[in-house]
Amino acid sequence: MRLQIALCHVNKMAGLTDIEWTDATWNPVSGCLMVSPGCTNCYAMRMASRLQAMGHQNYLGSVRQSGGRSVWTGKIQLLSETLEIPLGWKRPRKIFVNSMSDLFQDGIHPEFISSVWKTMLKADWHIYQVLTKRPINMARLVKKLGLPSATHIWLGTTVEGGDFVKRIDILRDIPAGMRFISFEPLISSVGSVNLTDIDWAIVGGESGPGARPMDIRWVDEIKVQCRKSGTAFFFKQWGGKNKKATGRNLHGRTWDEYPKMPILA
Repeated sequence: MRLQIALCHVNKMAGLTDIEWTDATWNPVSGCLMVSPGCTNCYAMRMASRLQAMGHQNYLGSVRQSGGRSVWTGKIQLLSETLEIPLGWKRPRKIFVNSMSDLFQDGIHPEFISSVWKTMLKADWHIYQVLTKRPINMARLVKKLGLPSATHIWLGTTVEGGDFVKRIDILRDIPAGMRFISFEPLISSVGSVNLTDIDWAIVGGESGPGARPMDIRWVDEIKVQCRKSGTAFFFKQWGGKNKKATGRNLHGRTWDEYPKMPILA
């Protein structure tokens, strides 16, 4: 039943979600391309494969089979018909933008990114969580397009291990109402990572088929740095083949911290 509900939500390209750190997803782009090791077991590739097999027009040609698994082909579709969906949600929500893709991947027209921004600025009663593995593109386009920062538009990047901590430095220089890091899937130590001017850190292990294990020491390293920098710490999951079985407890409790919203005059 949970899978049927999830597929229904993805089929309409937006809807409520059981992702622990958000309320809803909104996918104005379909399709993606693998860029780093954290993409290897991406849940979105598996979901896109199911949707493609069901004949969903927005995902036809988005994945192919390789080595017994589905991988992105790089085919992208810009779904203009979805752009105004958040305007119809009257109750405030935290919205994960492009949970099935990446708004700042190569091949997405800058004008389309501007259109996404216009919706986020117009429907400003929501919080938008824009996550990318391509912060260089994000930095370039935010500047080129003059995309305004706002306290309800949170910009983030994924850091799956120590080889990608430079993404944090890039994000730190981008004007944003809130900045966050998704350390998920955390597949190696990030060491004494600098979280200065980072408002929020999400940590989680990989889940699903072929999930790589996460060491508690890697999690604790990040938690320590969060305390030093005043960064909110959110522990999403241990992951594994059955993430429900491994749960979300860390040191005997759950950690569901969110960044403090500024008080506006």
